[in-house]
Amino acid sequence: MDTLKTHFSRSIRRDGAPLHFAAHSHHPWPDVTLAAQQQCWLDAAELLDRKWEKVFGEVIPAAQRHVARQLVLPDPATIVFAPNTHEVVKRLLSCLDARSTPRILTTDSEFHSFTRQIARLEEDGLVEVVRVPTEPFASFAQRFIAELHEGRFDLAFLSHVFFNSGWVVDEIADIVAAVRHDETLVAVDGYHAFMALPVDLGALAHRIFYIAGGYKYAMAGEGACFMHCPPGYGPRPRDTGWYAEFGALGAHRPDETAYGADGSRFAGSTFDPSGIYRFNAVQGWLESVGAAGETTAHRAYCAASQQTLVENLPPSLTTALMISEAGRRGRFLTFRTNDAQSLEQGLTAAGIIVDRRGDRLRIGFGVYQDAADVARLTNALNAIA
Repeated sequence: MDTLKTHFSRSIRRDGAPLHFAAHSHHPWPDVTLAAQQQCWLDAAELLDRKWEKVFGEVIPAAQRHVARQLVLPDPATIVFAPNTHEVVKRLLSCLDARSTPRILTTDSEFHSFTRQIARLEEDGLVEVVRVPTEPFASFAQRFIAELHEGRFDLAFLSHVFFNSGWVVDEIADIVAAVRHDETLVAVDGYHAFMALPVDLGALAHRIFYIAGGYKYAMAGEGACFMHCPPGYGPRPRDTGWYAEFGALGAHRPDETAYGADGSRFAGSTFDPSGIYRFNAVQGWLESVGAAGETTAHRAYCAASQQTLVENLPPSLTTALMISEAGRRGRFLTFRTNDAQSLEQGLTAAGIIVDRRGDRLRIGFGVYQDAADVARLTNALNAIA
């Protein structure tokens, strides 16, 4: 696959643009998103109050179909959109039984949207949390499954790809199969997997919540997060917005708040739809470039760039690389080193954007990078490491 760099003329290809290797954090927007952003504005200006008829009648259904295609989901209506993942996480947590202390099984490597929220609830004794260490990675799935067998949990929550290492959990199906109690909610944070690697949820769609969004590998920017909601699980979240009423027509009872049966039961309230416009534009662009737009091709292209860098790293970073097994890495490399801050500063001074989380330096790969970009990054790392 050739680089798709030519489609980013207004971002990383403009004069003076830095070299962008923070693709795990967010991607630059491809050119097609400008017209999509403008179209959102034009619809608001021309349709006025009736713009929501287009948003809910055309824009969101198209986005649901795109997500369903990417994740091989049988029913696009199980997808609900939100401005960020924290919104859907809160609604998911609000499904837990408040009459007891819910037990949550998770890991020590979840992103802050979930980690911070349950830590705060834990402070007040509102939840009981069991955290499984992700390291050593080779035994993670086995240890997570062992905890599932050991106790009864109201929610099991883990990442498909861990944000602070890049480790890919290939055993999601095995973990779901190990859940002993039908009423346990199972949720997977798929943000670092969605459009970073091929994901087929067809066999799991009936059982798991899957959370992701457009800010990273979908290249659509913020405001286009989503959750796949398995039928029958979490039918009446207590954290609920008035848009959740839209799917409840005909189900109203005077003594009970009504919800739809599809993903709309997790909907919130008024939001900025521009991110979903951009998401649809990117999906349409990727379809237009054929095989080059497929996630499988992106995965292979970025893996080759990763490997080129790995083979030419300075010795200090070779030993700091957290995931040496190429097949278990997401679309970024993580280096655990006490020099992470100085390395980030050195790369910034060289006009190269990467990302750091404490002592972990993360370098992400995208379809807008080419061999010359990888060579420039390699030379910079060897010069400063």
